[in-house]
Amino acid sequence: MREAAEEPDPPAPGQQLPHFLQDVIFHGKFKLLKALTPEENTCSQRGIYFQDGQRHVDYVLTYPVKKPIGSRTSRQPSHLLTENVLARSLRRGPHNRHSRAERVQDLSSSPPPSPGTPVEVGCQGETLNTPEDHKSFRREEFEGKLRDMGLELERDEDAKIPGVGFVKIHAPWNVLCREAEFMKLKMPTKRVYEVKQSGGLMEKISSLVNKVVEPLHPHVEEHQPKNIKHLSHTFSREKQHLFDLSDKDYFFDSKTRSSIVFEILKRTKCKAKYSMGITSLLGSGVYTAAYPLHDGDIDEESAEPNDRKLLYEEWANYSVFYKYQPIGLVRKYFGEKIGLYFAWLGLYTQMLIPASLIGVIVFLYGCATVNDNIPSMEICHPRNNITMCPLCDSVCSYWKLSTACGTARASHLFDNPATVFFSIFMALWAAMFMEHWKRRQMRLNYEWDLTGFEDEEDHPRAEYEFRVMQKSLSKHHESQHKMEKLTCKDRFPAYMTNIVMMLLMIGVTFAIVFGVILYRISTKAALYMSSNPITRSHVQLTVKTTAAIINLVVILILDEVYGAVARWLTVLEVPKTDKSFEERLIFKTFILKFVNAFSPIIYIAFFRGRLVGRPGSYLYVFESYRMEECAHGGCLMELCIQLSITMLGKQLIQNNLFEIGVPKLKKLIRYIRSKQGAFQEEERQKKLQRYETDHFLEPFAGLTPEYMEMIIQFGFVTLFVASFPLAPLFALLNNIIEIRLDAKKFVTELRRPVAARAKDIGIWYNILRGVAKVAVIINAFVISFTSDFIPRMVYQYMYSPDGSMHGFVNHTLSYFNVSHFQDGKEPMDPVRLGYSVEICRYKDYREPPWSLTPYEISKEFWAVLAVRLAFVIVFQNVVMLMNDIVDWLIPDIPKDISLQIHKEKILLVDLFMKEEQTKLRILENKASRGDKKNASRNNNNTKTTPNSELHSHSF
Repeated sequence: MREAAEEPDPPAPGQQLPHFLQDVIFHGKFKLLKALTPEENTCSQRGIYFQDGQRHVDYVLTYPVKKPIGSRTSRQPSHLLTENVLARSLRRGPHNRHSRAERVQDLSSSPPPSPGTPVEVGCQGETLNTPEDHKSFRREEFEGKLRDMGLELERDEDAKIPGVGFVKIHAPWNVLCREAEFMKLKMPTKRVYEVKQSGGLMEKISSLVNKVVEPLHPHVEEHQPKNIKHLSHTFSREKQHLFDLSDKDYFFDSKTRSSIVFEILKRTKCKAKYSMGITSLLGSGVYTAAYPLHDGDIDEESAEPNDRKLLYEEWANYSVFYKYQPIGLVRKYFGEKIGLYFAWLGLYTQMLIPASLIGVIVFLYGCATVNDNIPSMEICHPRNNITMCPLCDSVCSYWKLSTACGTARASHLFDNPATVFFSIFMALWAAMFMEHWKRRQMRLNYEWDLTGFEDEEDHPRAEYEFRVMQKSLSKHHESQHKMEKLTCKDRFPAYMTNIVMMLLMIGVTFAIVFGVILYRISTKAALYMSSNPITRSHVQLTVKTTAAIINLVVILILDEVYGAVARWLTVLEVPKTDKSFEERLIFKTFILKFVNAFSPIIYIAFFRGRLVGRPGSYLYVFESYRMEECAHGGCLMELCIQLSITMLGKQLIQNNLFEIGVPKLKKLIRYIRSKQGAFQEEERQKKLQRYETDHFLEPFAGLTPEYMEMIIQFGFVTLFVASFPLAPLFALLNNIIEIRLDAKKFVTELRRPVAARAKDIGIWYNILRGVAKVAVIINAFVISFTSDFIPRMVYQYMYSPDGSMHGFVNHTLSYFNVSHFQDGKEPMDPVRLGYSVEICRYKDYREPPWSLTPYEISKEFWAVLAVRLAFVIVFQNVVMLMNDIVDWLIPDIPKDISLQIHKEKILLVDLFMKEEQTKLRILENKASRGDKKNASRNNNNTKTTPNSELHSHSF
């Protein structure tokens, strides 16, 4: 399409073309391009290609453009600085540096500085007046470096977004080949081989299963049969003949091209002061954004078929929630790192299906046996005349144990013998999940040609190099010939700040938990003073539910605060590489968010009801707040309420509403801000090009938030599953929506991320293993200390007269003489029940008031405590041993994958041996031809020698 535009004659050597003349030439050239037919200009108008409609846009940089007042009405609609032959000759002329400086000064449109004005010298012969001039010069210098690296650039400063200029970057074939070799990218060769399937019975079963689940597979076309695979090898320019280069435009897909350009952007550095590459240029505002383009449109029916549209239809769509994910296509479009995240999330969701089924069965077992539960039957029996001691001082009165019938029956749904089995099952489930993921990960590494891939050393971060530069400038007289680096001494203030702030944030979490405790105590006392009998009868439920909701709101708020604090603390440490930065950020964020989410739950499970004291000698906070105790059904029911509200609330509000609403709100804000500039209505109605549309999308912020919410959910599923067997079911329902929600966010709401290679999920796997091991210990303590499982077993086998559970409730209640109340602590209405009370009961193992040691801890307490501790030790060691057995029995690498990897190595050796043999034959042929030529020359020489001798004799 460029041929259609008339090319001006290049300037003579040594001749400078003024900036305004460049403007006219390029502006006129763009007018001619706009005059082309719509069919010829369709591709370039989509914004995926340069103006010639042939070179693909591999990356886009945006920067602020300050327009003169009235420029929209006085100038033509568009002004493009196109990187063509003329532009290259202008930029690479003899006076390249000087002409670029002149252009910067022209763009600044500011008078020269007075002698007393401080100026910043960027390089030799360059004087910059304003920050805009400084940034413009930095851009010119950086883009000149990019051109020197072989990249081709095209600039658009008259886009439909006011105040934003775009630099489109294209990597030509020679640059792609060079960088692919440097990055050691594995590319498919011409050689294909057959992947043999396991024979016999397993093959038949596998084929049968594949036929059954065929409707669940997405309609994604495969370019080759599943049993045929290309032999892959690290790309080399010397061995290009090994690769299928019939279509060079598609040999490197868009994901690979953008990652190559991004690698060049990271590696290219300016010589100017403190300019360290694209990351620092983005941080300093020289560029405002850098992103690769999405493949095309997804909403329009007339849009050309592309991978993005296919992902939208077969993956990022709620109507296909029941189908498998097209992980191969996700990896092809977004890269291995994001592909591994969705593969992990999909496997985790699949593994939740059996856990959910078992959890529902355990819950139904509790529902089916609630009427046969003897302790709850004794509590609910109408002849039960047990009078309980007041639950608070003064305003609370005595109450009948039979009023706790509903709580006791509900507690049995989650506190029954089946929960012990379910805890063991979930511990083994976690081990199976980890082993299954390792095998799945190895299979993906093989399919994605990542076997043998090692993480390359990252480039130092711009902030790290900046600090090193500051250090070297301050010590340049001492270490001129010494490479500087940041030591522990340099980072010591940051480390101390990290420790203090982490402890402070954890202290804030504990303080808020304590505040909610005070809320429960005071609210309970206030509600018991109510004259409304309905209010008094629902005090426990009201206080539990409202306190759980308050905890949820606080958790949601602190999650956002802790995320920002963790990032700030990590920035203070100045990690050297991006990988180190990410790992440190993940560790801090996980610690803070884990403590924030589970502190209220841990308090209810292990501390509430154990720091109470006894009637007549209660434990008080601030001398007026009596510590709260559990209901007669135990704290397990309250733990279940807290777990369910926190888990469901985080999933519905934080994971779903925030993920849907926040990106849309940010996109709307950016769109409104872009409309603030005054431009014509007809321009507003024109269709935005691809790079302009992607500019309005939310920048990709990494996978840390996605992983973090799933790890916290994994904690809810495994850590306290003994008290809430329905947790896997709620997690499954959430994840079915979460997968499609995340998919839709990546495809439609976010800018396309730069494809990153990875062969595993990194530090997240270690966190998962840690959570799974801690879950075994916590569930052992929940079963033995929070539930009544151990007291029931001890009573049935040690104290029951007939070996049944009859009399268990009476056995767990101690006696108290109401005359032993402290002054001012006795009930104000002692005859609310209609009779005078002399002895009341409370839940504890203590001696009665008529014994020789009244109110002392009884021997039953020590017997139950010993059995509880023994259960924790036995449960933990047995489950850990079973986990180790599962780990040992299941190999990390599937057998068929290990065989295929071995086969690939043999085929590669065979391929190179044949190549060497071919080279030897060629050399031998050349040598034999050379020998023949030499022999023929010698023969010719021998024939001509006598004649020459005869001729010499004639003289």
